Amino acid sequence: MDTTQNPQTNSPQSNLASADGLVWMAVGALVLALAVMLGAFGAHGLKETVSAARMAVYQTAVQYHFYHGLGLLLLGLVMQTLPALPGLRWVARLLLVGIMLFSGSLYMLVFLDLPWLGMVTPIGGLLFIVAWLLFAQRLLKQAFAKT
Repeated sequence: MDTTQNPQTNSPQSNLASADGLVWMAVGALVLALAVMLGAFGAHGLKETVSAARMAVYQTAVQYHFYHGLGLLLLGLVMQTLPALPGLRWVARLLLVGIMLFSGSLYMLVFLDLPWLGMVTPIGGLLFIVAWLLFAQRLLKQAFAKT
């Protein structure tokens, strides 16, 4: 039995990245659980109390909430697979804040009927775009560094 350790896979940095991956997968799972709860609430609790237009806004919030929760899970898996890839924590943070601003502002718009909250939504959308572009840039940089 070989008892030697690969320094690349057992380094403190690798273990930290691995833990980051697990943490972000857990955050993604919690975000998705919340999306399911809010989606169910919308389907069963709001349907009779809000207008069709506000229900469409709510559904958009839930939809983007789900998409980016899945993105957090994906990011956690990538952190587990490519632990040396820098910048992924920022991608995860941007996605999480984007969910809060984009979906959160839409949820609050439906519940509180405060039209000015609509100005917050595009900021969340911009954070989604920046996160996905940063993710692509990090992956492409890694891919071309190996060639």
